[in-house]
Amino acid sequence: MHKVTIPRLYEDLSASILSLKSDKSALLRSRHQVDVALQKGHVHYGINTGFGVLTDKKISRDELNQLQRNLILSHAVGVGDLVPKEISRLMLQFKIHSLGLGYSGISEATFDRLVAFSDKGLIPAIPQKGSVGASGDLAPLAHMSLPLLGLGDFWNDDGTGTIPGETVLKEHNLEPVELQPKDGLSLINGTQFMCAYVAWVLEKSRHLLKAADLISAMSLEALQGSITPFDERIHAIRPHKGEQEVARNIRNLLVDSEILESHRLCGKVQDPYCLRCVPQVHGASRDSLGHAASVVETEINSVTDNPLVFENGDILSGGNFHGEPLAQIIDFAKIALAEIGNISERRTYLLLEGHDGLPELLMQETGINSGFMIPQYTAAALVSENKVLCHPASVDSIPTSLGQEDHVSMGSIGALHLHQVFHNIELVLGVELFTAAQALDFRRPLRPGRGVKIAHDYIREIIPHAEKDYYFRDEIGKSVALIQDRSLINQVEEHLI
Repeated sequence: MHKVTIPRLYEDLSASILSLKSDKSALLRSRHQVDVALQKGHVHYGINTGFGVLTDKKISRDELNQLQRNLILSHAVGVGDLVPKEISRLMLQFKIHSLGLGYSGISEATFDRLVAFSDKGLIPAIPQKGSVGASGDLAPLAHMSLPLLGLGDFWNDDGTGTIPGETVLKEHNLEPVELQPKDGLSLINGTQFMCAYVAWVLEKSRHLLKAADLISAMSLEALQGSITPFDERIHAIRPHKGEQEVARNIRNLLVDSEILESHRLCGKVQDPYCLRCVPQVHGASRDSLGHAASVVETEINSVTDNPLVFENGDILSGGNFHGEPLAQIIDFAKIALAEIGNISERRTYLLLEGHDGLPELLMQETGINSGFMIPQYTAAALVSENKVLCHPASVDSIPTSLGQEDHVSMGSIGALHLHQVFHNIELVLGVELFTAAQALDFRRPLRPGRGVKIAHDYIREIIPHAEKDYYFRDEIGKSVALIQDRSLINQVEEHLI
C-alpha cells in the first residue's frame, strides 16, 4: 500500500489509487471473510443488526441489502453550505485509500464505483454540517455515498454548481450500485471529513509559513529592525527545530542588505517583540503544525471503520471511528495558525506609526488621505475573529443515539473553524505584505537583503506604490493571490542562490 504524506498529499493519493486498482487482494480477502460470516449465521454489528442504539435488532438475510441502503438514506441529513470541491475530492480519495487497506469488508463492486468516481473527476457534493466527529463523520460520508445509489448531487466541472447524481450516472452510462452487507457501514464510518479539511490546511500551511517568514523579513527591513535576534548562536542554545529554521530563513533573506548596514551603529537596543521574537513565534507554529501533520498522516493511513475484518475471520467492533486524535490536533493547529496572524497584525500596526523616517500611515499627504490606516482595521477584525474560532471544539461533547454514543469529539466542527482560520490568516498576511511593500519604498535608494529585494521587485510588478487613497481592496486581493498561488515564494526561491 502506498503511504500518503502531507508534503506529497496529491501525488501520494494518485499513486495509492493507481496501486489499489491493480492489486485488490487485501480488499477481496476481507470481503470473503464477511461472506463466510454471513453463511455461518454469525451476528455482527451493522452487518446483520441495526445501528447505534438498535444494535440488538437482528436483521433477516433477505433484508440485508435494504439495511445498507437505508443506512445511507437515514444518515444523509447534512445541512449548511457545501464542502469545497477540492476538499470533497480528498474525502473521496481518503475513503478509497482506507477501504483498500483491506479491513473493512466492502464489496468489490461498490469499491470499484468509488474508484471510477475518482478517475472520472465525479466529486459528490456534501453539506458541511451534521457530524459530531465520533461514530465516523456519518452525515457527510452518507452524502458522499448517495451518488452510488443514483441520489444526491455531484459538483459540476468548474465547481460553481451541482448536478443531480442520477443525471451524472446516466451521462456516464453507469447504473446505481446495489449495496451489499457491510457496504453502507464501511462507507459512512470513518474520519474522512475532518481528515480532509485538516490535511488540506496543513498541505497549504507549509507554503504559508514560508510566506510569513518572507513578509516578516520585509517588515523588519522597512522598520530598520535589528538582525541580532536572528543570530544562529541565540537559537543554538534553545534548539527548537522550528525556531532555528525561521531564524535561518530570515538571515538568508537579509544577506547583502544595505538597509541593515545603514543603521548598524544607530544605538537602538531592542525592537518590539513582533520583530525580535519572529523565530520564537513563527517557529513554535511550525513545530505545532509539524506535529499535527504527523498525526494526520497516521490517520490517513489508518482504518477508521467499524466493525473491522481481520485475516483470520474475526470481525471485531471497536472505536476507531472516534475523531478524538484528530479533534485535539485540529484545535492545536487552529492556535498555531492564529498566532501567525496575531504577530503579523502587530507588525502591520508598527509599520503605520511613523518610526525611523517612515511617514505616518505610509503616505506623505495625510488628512485628505487616510493612507494605510484602514487595511490594518481589516487585519485586526480577522485576528479577533480567529480568537473566537480558536475556542477548542474538542472539549465539548453531547450524547447521541439515545446515549449509546455518549462521548463525541466535535472534530468536525473544529475542522470547519480551522478552515476559516486558515483563510483569515492568508488575508492578514496579505495586508502585511501590501503594507510592508509600501514602507520599503521609503527606504530607497538603500537596497534590502537579496531575498527581500527579489520579493519587493516582484510585488511592484503587480501592485504599484500608492501616492494617494484609492480602492485598496483590489490591491489587497492581489497581495493575497501572491500568497495563495505561491508565485511570490517561488520567485524568491528560484532567484535566491
